[in-house]
Amino acid sequence: MLGQNRIDLKAKFDVLNHIISIEQDITYQNSSTDTLNVIYLNDWNNAYSTKSTPLAKRFAEEFSTKFHFAKNDERGYTNIISIVDKQNSDLEYSRSKEHPDVIKVVLNAPLLPNESFSFSLVYNVLVPSDTFTNYGVSKFSEFNLKYWYITPSVYDGEWQYYSNKNLDDLYTPKADHTFIIEYPKNYKLISELNLLNLNPKDSTQIAILNGKDRINSELSLLKFSNFEFFKTDFLTLYTNIEDKGITAPEKGMIVDNIAKFMTDNIGPYPHDNLLITEIEYNKDPLYGLNQLPDFIRPFPDNFQYELKVLKTALNSYLENTLLINPRTDYWLKEGLQIYFLMKYVKENYPDMKLLGTLANVWGIRSFHAADLNFNEQYTLFFMQMARTNRDQPLTMAKDSLIKFNANIAGKYKSGIGLQYLDDFINSNILEETIKEYIKEFKLKPSSSNDFESFLKQRTSKDIDWFFTDYLTTRKKIDFKIRDVKKTNDSIKLTVKNKRDNDMPVSLFALRNDSVVSKTWVEHIKGSKTITIPKDSIDKLVLNYDNSIPEYNLRDNWKSLKGFFFNNKPLQFRLFKDIEDPNYNQVFLMPLVEFNNIYDGFNIGAKIYNKTVLRKRFIYNLAPQYSTNSKTVTGSAQVYYSQDIENKNLYNIVYGIYGNYASYAQDAFFTLISPNLTFNFRDDSNFRSNEFQSLNFRYLDISRNIGENSVVLTEEPDYAVFNIRYIDANPGLINYSKWYSDIQFSKEFGKVSFNYEYRKLSQRNRQFNFRFFAGSFLYNKTDITSDYFSFALDRPTDYLFDYAYLGRSEASGIFSQQIIIAEGGFKSKLDTPFANQWLTTINASTTLWRYIEAYGDIGLVKNKYSDPVFVYDSGIRLNLVTDYFEVYFPVYSNLGWEIGQPNYDEKIRFKFTVDPKVLLGLFRRRWY
Repeated sequence: MLGQNRIDLKAKFDVLNHIISIEQDITYQNSSTDTLNVIYLNDWNNAYSTKSTPLAKRFAEEFSTKFHFAKNDERGYTNIISIVDKQNSDLEYSRSKEHPDVIKVVLNAPLLPNESFSFSLVYNVLVPSDTFTNYGVSKFSEFNLKYWYITPSVYDGEWQYYSNKNLDDLYTPKADHTFIIEYPKNYKLISELNLLNLNPKDSTQIAILNGKDRINSELSLLKFSNFEFFKTDFLTLYTNIEDKGITAPEKGMIVDNIAKFMTDNIGPYPHDNLLITEIEYNKDPLYGLNQLPDFIRPFPDNFQYELKVLKTALNSYLENTLLINPRTDYWLKEGLQIYFLMKYVKENYPDMKLLGTLANVWGIRSFHAADLNFNEQYTLFFMQMARTNRDQPLTMAKDSLIKFNANIAGKYKSGIGLQYLDDFINSNILEETIKEYIKEFKLKPSSSNDFESFLKQRTSKDIDWFFTDYLTTRKKIDFKIRDVKKTNDSIKLTVKNKRDNDMPVSLFALRNDSVVSKTWVEHIKGSKTITIPKDSIDKLVLNYDNSIPEYNLRDNWKSLKGFFFNNKPLQFRLFKDIEDPNYNQVFLMPLVEFNNIYDGFNIGAKIYNKTVLRKRFIYNLAPQYSTNSKTVTGSAQVYYSQDIENKNLYNIVYGIYGNYASYAQDAFFTLISPNLTFNFRDDSNFRSNEFQSLNFRYLDISRNIGENSVVLTEEPDYAVFNIRYIDANPGLINYSKWYSDIQFSKEFGKVSFNYEYRKLSQRNRQFNFRFFAGSFLYNKTDITSDYFSFALDRPTDYLFDYAYLGRSEASGIFSQQIIIAEGGFKSKLDTPFANQWLTTINASTTLWRYIEAYGDIGLVKNKYSDPVFVYDSGIRLNLVTDYFEVYFPVYSNLGWEIGQPNYDEKIRFKFTVDPKVLLGLFRRRWY
């Protein structure tokens, strides 16, 4: 039959050694018009074979250390024993360095169009641990497998092969499958394929499975199966999705409703059985409040289970039905999944709120977040990326997306985009087109271009904007109303498009907050003036129903009652909220902080306008009362962030910062600093961790010494102009960062250079190297003072940049806090400062796990003195790099420190308790 492929496979499971022995026959049909001389095979299990595969690099890019630190027997691989044709002649095959999980097979004779080629493979699969992707073998020797056997790649004029990058997006042609699986008797086999026979042997059993027109067959071998099956009028569903607190009849009713919904909206499922698993759900969960612990989960159990099953079933249904390239043309399948998920909630749970039952709790219900419907979360998640200038086009290859876009924001932009398109076209045209498209291309190769052609044939409206501006660019949607003029019977208004795109916007006319009319305004290049009937309306609103994912909603309405009614009233809220475009919101949050031992606990409040989604203009006032210093301290900040799209210079921040706090007992500083920062990245590769930053700031610092102060300040108050350029690529395997810093003041000028490099080797040893060099350009300060000098082990921090808990301590535990800056030494040597120049090298390497040996060398040059050679060495406990480290000096210029008195006072430590810094550990995995 034309276009028909076959995969016949015999697999024997060695569960003790986690090995599958496979004998496989593949019949490949050349359905193209080209003559083929090679066939490419997907061997995605081999993606786990080394620490340098594309999959391993993907883990490292997302700061996941599990794979790199795994034992060799925890990583999988495929061992090919033979590949032969029907005549049992060996076929030449190879793997490329770039794609070790793809096999190139050279044919012994050309494969002509519409002809088929059969060949056989014998190979062993070592199954990887499931700790990496949740698929694989568990510590209990249970198997949950996906992409576990070899399949052909797709040829559509060129070979569509690519490597496994944990995106669950294998692209393979449909094929008829027949599997003969031998496995131990004490295991239960779960598969979507049809079970034809089960034959017991002495200690094993053999299952015979088959399926027609299959893409990829998941398989589970479990000792204790928690799978249930639900037979409906439409299909049989196998699932082990968690279902706490739900009875069997309730689950049966939920599954029946879901099966009917999918059949009615998408069409009949082409197979008898649909398998959905908890693993599959966990890889694509309902992000947000649904993931809170059970004791505070704000959604009913039935609703939660229903949406988990629905979202996972939609994904499997579309994955096994639509044969589109999931690496490059993913937006359609993912968009349909979210589109129908939103439709189901709208039809069955129209009153469900974003916060669930929390929306009715006293105190919480006053928040704007409590007013939002459940489906509005999709716009919020996408807008999180758009507002931070991290959104990416939906037509970009999926492996080029940052994790947050690939897993969350991209899917949601696709879904709400289809909703936007549906609202614009109207008359159920989009939904009917979706059904017809899936019916026409079910289990046939297709693309989103086919969908576009289908849709354009069924509407007379101009929808090019969706397939160009919305899908293929990062162009934001942002409109405003201006120049409203009333006449006796009409209203003339101008709609301004604040962005360079051709996307339409809906205009609502309201009377007493009831919709009088809705008009779509199209092709707004710059601005467009339209006239609408007056109809006693009192307000005009753009995008009133929020069906358009608009960047800024704050300037979308105009009251016709007069200027006063166009002013947004102030709204005061306790704690941060989701932005309400109808108010000028001011937030008040109680604060309890501990920044240093001199102020102690700071108790106060933060007054600010920052919402859940980032705003361009931000102010933050934080007055506090310090319990130790018994005075009012605090900080204030105002800044404006300008985003730039499609440029390496992607962000400019203009700001001013002020701070008043203690720096010693009964000693305070006041800092005022206007600043300007230019931020750069590689606009062609958002996944790269590399960035550059150029910062200009002016610091005006004054100090106030009280009667009880133990510090003396002979230097007058000072001001410093500082320029710093940073270039960093903070990867997990290779970390590099350098900066150049220049400071000018009335009394001194200095320049410094800092370079850091870290390398995590294939054998899990970490090498650290740091070089610092600093020199005064001029120095008119008191020769007896080292307040502005370069420091060997503990900078004086006269710019108040570092988070010292006791910055003025000369003894005690707080004097042992170390911040690796300037000299970066750990021992306190006899020449701790340099008032002319300083150069040092710091290095360390792993001894065992998180225990490292370190060593530092340097030259310290002071005026009127020869350079002094300095060195130290010791042991470093690198518990969490850059966040929690402990240093134990051993040998230095001081001799064997470890045997000297009061050694405990020589131990140095580094740690941070700043929540924003700790949040970076999580955030770097996503973006």
